[in-house]
Amino acid sequence: MDADIAMQLLADTLITAAKVSAPVLLATLLIGLLISVVQVVTQVQEMTLTFIPKLIAVGGICLFLGGWMIASTVELAKRLFDFAAGL
Repeated sequence: MDADIAMQLLADTLITAAKVSAPVLLATLLIGLLISVVQVVTQVQEMTLTFIPKLIAVGGICLFLGGWMIASTVELAKRLFDFAAGL
């Protein structure tokens, strides 16, 4: 196996991981910022207040985008196994 091929496989893996995790991470980031602003405005400093909205958002994203996430991961796995079979 050539170093260029290994780097391409690594890059494909990292890009797929970033694509799959981005919706969940962005949603939790936005909800966390929104809840933090509400906490500052209302002066309610409860640490557990952000947990439930984030949990609901992650669950919703997994319901709506879970098929795409799994399909992307399976496609990458197929490409990696096909490459490994050709070695």
